[in-house]
Amino acid sequence: MNKLGLSTLLLRIVLGISFFVHGLVKFQGGIGNTVGWFESIGLPGILAYAVATVEVVGGIVLILGLGTRIVSALFVIIMIGAILKVKLAIGFLGTAEMPGYELELAFLVIAIYLAVNGSKLWAVDQLFNKKDKD
Repeated sequence: MNKLGLSTLLLRIVLGISFFVHGLVKFQGGIGNTVGWFESIGLPGILAYAVATVEVVGGIVLILGLGTRIVSALFVIIMIGAILKVKLAIGFLGTAEMPGYELELAFLVIAIYLAVNGSKLWAVDQLFNKKDKD
């Protein structure tokens, strides 16, 4: 087990947990509320279901290390959308009413790293590809 592999594992698990929780909250709070909010900012309401599902399912599979690059690429798309559509106008730190895009930017960069590099340590993917484990 090397330092790079362990560091990447930590990024994968923390990002997976974070997205899982964010998606779960969308469903627990009543997905209808999220649909309404998406529509209020000019996005199709059905997109709320897609985003919440990708966050929940993607978070779980990311934690497990299954399809890390694909899931991370989906998270990149979600974070770019969140920053551009919702947070950019508020600024990096935000306002008293709404936080800025600093968290989304951190998630975006982690997701980009995982999409480019993957994460093999303790990953389910390695059960199917035993070439190298780092």
